[in-house]
Amino acid sequence: VRATGINWSFAPCVAVVRDERWGRTYEGFGETPELARTLGEAAVRGFQGRDLGDPLSVLACAKHFAGDGGTTFGTGAPKQPGSSERWPLDRGDTRLSEQELKDLHMQGYVTALKAGVGSIMPSYNSWNGVKCSGSKRLLTEILKQEMGFEGFLISDYDALDELPGDYKSDIEQSINAGMDMVMVPTKYREFFNTLRDLVKEGRVPIARIDDAVRRILRVKFAMGLMDSGRNHMADRSLHNSFGSAEHRQVARECVRQSLVLLKNDKKALPISKNLARIHVAGKGADDIGIQCGGWTVAWQGQSGNITTGGTTILKAIQDTVSRSTKVTFSKDGSGAAGADIGVVVIGETPYAEMMGDSGDLSLSKEDIEAIDNFKRAGIRVVAVLLSGRPLIIDQALGKCDAFIAAWLPGTEGQGVADVLFGDYRPTGKLSISWPRSMAQIPINFGDRNYDPLFKYGFGLTY
Repeated sequence: VRATGINWSFAPCVAVVRDERWGRTYEGFGETPELARTLGEAAVRGFQGRDLGDPLSVLACAKHFAGDGGTTFGTGAPKQPGSSERWPLDRGDTRLSEQELKDLHMQGYVTALKAGVGSIMPSYNSWNGVKCSGSKRLLTEILKQEMGFEGFLISDYDALDELPGDYKSDIEQSINAGMDMVMVPTKYREFFNTLRDLVKEGRVPIARIDDAVRRILRVKFAMGLMDSGRNHMADRSLHNSFGSAEHRQVARECVRQSLVLLKNDKKALPISKNLARIHVAGKGADDIGIQCGGWTVAWQGQSGNITTGGTTILKAIQDTVSRSTKVTFSKDGSGAAGADIGVVVIGETPYAEMMGDSGDLSLSKEDIEAIDNFKRAGIRVVAVLLSGRPLIIDQALGKCDAFIAAWLPGTEGQGVADVLFGDYRPTGKLSISWPRSMAQIPINFGDRNYDPLFKYGFGLTY
């Protein structure tokens, strides 16, 4: 991040994801407050380091405060302004008591504050019908007063527009609720003039403006941004290591540690590097864009060769096997007859935010057909699932000898190959319960009659 000159990251997302139909499931650490508490704190320390004034530190922003992962299905944001048709979950209403909200959805903020997080982003969602971006109870009374947050609050993208009322009343409500900085991508002149008018009219106290300015300046001084003797441009020496083999090795290590082995019948894994022929299939096998998912280059991400320097899973397999092993490929799994084993890479195509909200997490017909073509060829089948969340795999699991949840491995497909071929024994565990069917969603660890397909914390090795 610092190699680009950027000194502020809108991360970590400490959402506790309670419904995998949500399009932002992959942004959170998992379904329990324990994960948000532990990993949120670690992420803040990783970004900010020991001292925000260090030229290599990055200001962290814990988000989205609060309850973004707990919205009620069917209460999401309207698909169009004024429309009665809604997204299922994103920007919806979280219907919990205050104590439930604190216990379940605020634990990541407790530890982020402990780690010294300098900024926090209030959420688009509502809490019991009140938008978080306009809730004085949440932003001022709980976060700033009870929890002792001394940094500043930054609104989400055009979040004030989603408050009820006209733009002037939206600004009045949010600033008085405790918002310190507002993300206004286009009509910032109107925002500035309107806020100035509200202050002149006495509807926004000057003390509230002073408090917001004080909080923002506090963080800027801590970051050294007000030091006239300091160069705030990007450190060009960092370009030498940016995207280097060393950095990619760290990413590869993250990939192989995150993979979760869900099934491994008759020791299908690890695959020998010396087989005569391996047939690879699936829409995700040779697609960096699918490996990366949403929020990659473009907001929604996209399939295809979207970035240079990465390794697809197909290429990683080709680079791993012996010279005498033939690796063949067909997207639909055809032509697999005679192969010693088949590796099929299936799953989701990229999405982000509300566009990823879904009432059906079943595998696509294309994915099932690729697996079926392998089965008709009479070969052993290893499935690699690329997804931002658990999918319904009942039509696939029984047909596969081994099944790996590879999540979104990004550019480092070699990390997947490490697990496939035994260069790394799988250690990953599920951070979210895996449902048997759509009828079982939402399902979370600790539920009454808890009986998922794979439990929270599950993960095999070999």
